[in-house]
Amino acid sequence: MAQIKNKFWYPVFYMFVVTSLFSAVVIGFAQITADRVQANQQIAFEKAVLSVLPVDLSELKSDLAIHNYFTENVEQPSKETGGAYVIRKNGEVIAYALTMEGQGFWAPIKAVIGIEADQKTITGFYVYQQNETPGLGAEITQESFINQFDEIVIAEGPKSINFKRPSESLEPSEVHAVTGATQTSTRLEKIINDALIQWRVKMKNR
Repeated sequence: MAQIKNKFWYPVFYMFVVTSLFSAVVIGFAQITADRVQANQQIAFEKAVLSVLPVDLSELKSDLAIHNYFTENVEQPSKETGGAYVIRKNGEVIAYALTMEGQGFWAPIKAVIGIEADQKTITGFYVYQQNETPGLGAEITQESFINQFDEIVIAEGPKSINFKRPSESLEPSEVHAVTGATQTSTRLEKIINDALIQWRVKMKNR
């Protein structure tokens, strides 16, 4: 054994074996957990959609309850809904849930916005994926920010929703940007407006 260790090729062979072993362990672990990760991502998405719709989430006590409610009550996107998810009552649209995605300051931001059947009034907003700076841009996930969207009105023109400085007064189609997170706020404002403008065009042309 000592003679083998002294061979010039032994260190390379040894590192190859060790690397292969650890790679196999990592790949195996990733494969084992892949289904669970995907399931958790799906539940996070379903919870986000239900959060912006007129649904009492307090009655849904588990992930399974959330999934079952979503599956049974939320209609998948279609041309008729402009690509938005829909919840109905007695066959009539109660609200739309429009998903959106775009580049944040550091990484993609994924969010969903709820819209009443009048196609004008916002029922809620929820960011379900982001990687912005903790304590700054990441505040877009906090209730103090997202609660501002409740019952504001989608404006006509180039900006459906306008972000204002935290110290400024607000009009019916405006919310306050996150303090100290100009880049995140600017990018999120664009993501929201691009999605809403495109959705309204689709709804007019359906």
